[in-house]
Amino acid sequence: MEHDFHLIDSPNWVNVIPLTPDNQVVLIRQYRFGSRSVTLEIPGGLVDPHEPAEEAARRELMEETGYGGGEIILLGQVNPNPALFGNACATYLAQGVTRLSGQRQDDGEDIEVFTRPLADIPALIRSGEIEHAMVLAAFSFYFVSPFGQILGGKV
Repeated sequence: MEHDFHLIDSPNWVNVIPLTPDNQVVLIRQYRFGSRSVTLEIPGGLVDPHEPAEEAARRELMEETGYGGGEIILLGQVNPNPALFGNACATYLAQGVTRLSGQRQDDGEDIEVFTRPLADIPALIRSGEIEHAMVLAAFSFYFVSPFGQILGGKV
């Protein structure tokens, strides 16, 4: 029996949980055409051909937010949606980041950058303010990692 399948061929992705020295998470807001809404996210994007994922994480963080420096640590990797995609999304923790420059957004990007205390993240997830699946996966990696903080016993 034959079937038609719709597949999306995409390069790998990265996303970054950037933490400042005082435990503020650098977050972004941007319009997403698929959902036709503004979403609350962490920085991330496509891995360029022949680019190591860690380098892409540093690049995307700097381009989208102007933050950089600090230590980059791989937290985990997932397949975004194996029914449609064959790619992977790696999540990095960027500890000790500071604002080093202005943003260098790609054409078509209009990104608002701000910080929130790390302690606020579970409430933003529970309230649905953070609803992007890859961002939720990233924070899941963080909160179950040795770096994560289980806040009040609940994530």
